[in-house]
Amino acid sequence: MQRAWHEFHDAQYERLARLSVAQLYRLRKSGTYRHRRVAYQPTRPTQVAIGERRKPDPQGRPGYLRVDTVHQGDLEGAKGLYHINAVDEVTQWQVVGAGAQISEAWLMPVLEAMLAQFPFHIRSFHSDNGSEFINHTVAQMLNKLLVEQTKSRPRHSNDNGLAETKNGWVIRKHIGYGHIASAHAEAFDQFYRLHFNPYLNFHRPCAVPEVTVTAKGKQKRVYRWYATPWEIMRQLPGLAGFLRAEITGDQLQQTAGRKSDTQAAMEMREAKRKLFGRFQHQRSA
Repeated sequence: MQRAWHEFHDAQYERLARLSVAQLYRLRKSGTYRHRRVAYQPTRPTQVAIGERRKPDPQGRPGYLRVDTVHQGDLEGAKGLYHINAVDEVTQWQVVGAGAQISEAWLMPVLEAMLAQFPFHIRSFHSDNGSEFINHTVAQMLNKLLVEQTKSRPRHSNDNGLAETKNGWVIRKHIGYGHIASAHAEAFDQFYRLHFNPYLNFHRPCAVPEVTVTAKGKQKRVYRWYATPWEIMRQLPGLAGFLRAEITGDQLQQTAGRKSDTQAAMEMREAKRKLFGRFQHQRSA
């Protein structure tokens, strides 16, 4: 405005040229200026018609999975591997897998192999709103298996709390937070399938919540019973009706009885030691 008056002699800017910069900023903050000159456009959310926003209701039946991913950090621009964590809400039966990436091409084989490790029919697949699970490829696979897909609701942070809790108390406790290169994803996936998942489901006790309602109508969880996922599952009435056709309760009981909890833990720990020793040796070399 100063240049318009002094350099180009435009009479419209004679008075405006004497305004200070501070006064211009004060004018721009005024309600009158904002009302006349500023146009606001609200954010328009993108609607993704995959999965239903609601909390699953298993009603005491197994097969309602909570799924989440855990990233094993970056190092000098190199991406670490991803853990995929799936937990049944009723029995706490847990299957962990590993993938080099979480794109559809890398994730689908791992996810299909993980679902096949559950001994019961899968009824529901619940995750957060990440694109690794909310996409047409995963939706098509779940539709083929007749599995309903749900996703967490806004402002309901506990919708996927079970999987997030297991992320910390299982995966982070045993694997840690340090960077692990994505090239080791296949080795970790094999370790999970052969050693870690059997240990979690047949030999690692979990706290079983007992939900009570207080006088004020609030739900309160009390933990009086600790049991392995298999011990929780075998207490379910009508267990045979939940199991897949090729699996029986006797087979699962035989698997649980082959090793003691201590023996299974020691063998799992030894396999983990060898796994970490292998890629740490490669890193030092």
